[in-house]
Amino acid sequence: MARANTDEDVLPYYPPRARWYARVFYLGNAIRRRFWLDRIHLQLPQGITFAGAVACFLVPGLGIYVRGRKFWGRAAALGYGLLSLLFLVGFGYPIGNFAFGLILAIHTSGFVYYCGPVLQREELGARLGFVLAALLAVGLLFYLPLRHLVLQYWLVPFRLNNGHVFVVQRQFPAAAIQRGDWVAYKLGADNDGWTWDTGGAHGAVHVRSGLGLGPVLAVAGDRVGFSTNGFTVNGLPHALRPHMPTSGEITVREKQWFIWPELGISGYGNTPEGNISGMMQQLAVVSENNYIGKPFKQWFGRRQITP
Repeated sequence: MARANTDEDVLPYYPPRARWYARVFYLGNAIRRRFWLDRIHLQLPQGITFAGAVACFLVPGLGIYVRGRKFWGRAAALGYGLLSLLFLVGFGYPIGNFAFGLILAIHTSGFVYYCGPVLQREELGARLGFVLAALLAVGLLFYLPLRHLVLQYWLVPFRLNNGHVFVVQRQFPAAAIQRGDWVAYKLGADNDGWTWDTGGAHGAVHVRSGLGLGPVLAVAGDRVGFSTNGFTVNGLPHALRPHMPTSGEITVREKQWFIWPELGISGYGNTPEGNISGMMQQLAVVSENNYIGKPFKQWFGRRQITP
């Protein structure tokens, strides 16, 4: 005869559910198996596992949360997120660099806190050495490669002499650049500097290599003419820029742009204006090979490019 289930039939034990950070621990175990580290039996201190160490090394503030400091673990994660946002908003400014330092400190603190059982039995010098080693490991293995990827493929800050910073997007294709777009590019990228020597008595004009930023005045196929009243692009007049030639004409070749450089010029002796304008005209022809990226018009509400 069948009988109904009662509370006594219910098992008193339920397996605990996986935590939200369990997948990171699974990643640590996978790394251990991938490099055959599971065949090496290490006597780790009680409360420390290889998967846990990898997880706390990868996830900022996780070590504080795992050790039972739930509130401070959440506070560390929240602080990390807010500082990351501050770093992006102040990208290239001192405030951004300050936020980056605190981000590195929070990330390292979580890992060090997880490794607390190891440090409790050590002297002060050994603890400080471990913290320094952890700081270097997190910086060199995590943030240095991340910084390289960001600067190489995503964003780069461009600081002008007046202290203003432009954030440049690296992914914008050079083929999509049109007349009027602002462009960041390498100036004198083929060598340490360019020298314009007329062979006259007044010597040479030397320009050091560096970075340039400015609007594209003409693209491939455009004709640029110079006169005393200004310059023209395909017959359309424009105001004369500093140190522009007052005569002549050039045609922009394929995969080139015409960008008049903005340079701080210091002279020694009586250098003719023709020498300076000749060098500036050379620098104004920019190859797509020297292209860095296109600045954002706005960066977190901060206007960068004036229409």
